[in-house]
Amino acid sequence: MAMLWKFMSVSKYSKTALSPKVKVKGIPTYSRHSSSKSVPSDFAASTPCSNTVELLGKAYPQDEYSNVTEKILSKVGKNLHNKKHHPLWLIKEQVKDHFYTQYTGRRGTPLFSVYDRLSPVVTVQQNFDSLLIPPDHASRRREDNYYLNHDHMLRAHTSAHQWDLIRSGLDAFLAVGDVYRRDTIDNTHYPVFHQMEGVRLFSCHELFSSVRDGEGLELFERGRRTAHKQECHTMEAVSLVEFNLKQALAKLVTHLFGDGLQVRWVDCYFPFTHPSFEMEINFQGEWLEVLGCGVMEQQLVNSAGAQDKIGWAFGLGLERLAMILYDIPDIRLFWSEDERFLKQFVVPHIWQKIKFQPLSRYPPLINDISFWLPPETYSKNDFYDLARTIGGDLIEKVVLVDEFTHPKTKKVSHCYRITYRHPERTLTQDEVHRVHQAIEEAAVRELGVEGRF
Repeated sequence: MAMLWKFMSVSKYSKTALSPKVKVKGIPTYSRHSSSKSVPSDFAASTPCSNTVELLGKAYPQDEYSNVTEKILSKVGKNLHNKKHHPLWLIKEQVKDHFYTQYTGRRGTPLFSVYDRLSPVVTVQQNFDSLLIPPDHASRRREDNYYLNHDHMLRAHTSAHQWDLIRSGLDAFLAVGDVYRRDTIDNTHYPVFHQMEGVRLFSCHELFSSVRDGEGLELFERGRRTAHKQECHTMEAVSLVEFNLKQALAKLVTHLFGDGLQVRWVDCYFPFTHPSFEMEINFQGEWLEVLGCGVMEQQLVNSAGAQDKIGWAFGLGLERLAMILYDIPDIRLFWSEDERFLKQFVVPHIWQKIKFQPLSRYPPLINDISFWLPPETYSKNDFYDLARTIGGDLIEKVVLVDEFTHPKTKKVSHCYRITYRHPERTLTQDEVHRVHQAIEEAAVRELGVEGRF
């Protein structure tokens, strides 16, 4: 879900970020390939001769911006969306099938092309600059992104490929891939998830050809930006693009979930005044809410070489769709290798109705951790990332349950409640205690906190 950015502060990481002693090997990905063959991960640790990270066949020197962890790097190359019969693959194939059959060119060939093997390693320019995100925007900060170094990062959204694909001459495409964000820990958030980006551009003829007496209508004008359009767009062009986008998403939602649900539009950006956006679908009784999509910023389209066209874009999260469609309760399950989970999605065709049958519901174990914050900059996402690195998928949720400021010293204390629950077996208190103690020790050592254990 190319995002509505909400980043606030800069994080600092030391030893829990990738050590100079880690070398990651993988296989290259390919930028123009629409098949769904799975790409295996080949993660290995060794000691290289330089302070670099080798990832997907390339070496990246580390610097003060590097904050990607070994835990996150172990996910690179898994490509769950290309693993046949995985629920994320099923969702991707359903959306592809819808766009292939619903939108065809003059010769009956699919109008939309699909790119699902784009490398998750992108430049900062691709992830931010190409999307017109200002250099001082909070979304660039290390608190919520995984940087290999100052110039390269793991993509935070599939929007990172928009400019390049438009520049290559494409007018209609879907880009699918794994994206990486430092975030809270609960059953709907994971530091690695999967997005699908949709973009469509229209020439003047394509947009107005079906409009009666539309020969004199134009895409652009020298006007001013208003609450309804960008300064360069005509009102007629924006209205048609907006209608086309809403119609496309409404058809997609109906195709996936059936006719029983109504679509309600919330905070859709017309005109689209921010280069990051997302489509988020939530159940609201019998409603599906669709948030965040819009007419593309014309400056982006122009800079990519499509100056004579106007377009729309949307982003959606595959996990969110799959959790709703298949009734999957925990996002960690998508990474499960348990056959009891995976075999439920081995079906004869992609449109087979599936209702996930929960594995045995194992009891949670809950432990709290309290500490005084260091005097320098501290980020909650630093602690979440540290907990994930040590506890992995044993951790179901981390919640800040108390924040206290000492009246005399003005020192600030945080208390986090950590819920441990393995998705496939019962945890013992002894193994949870060992993990919890390791998190306490690492918080003191790596984050500079003062423990209140």
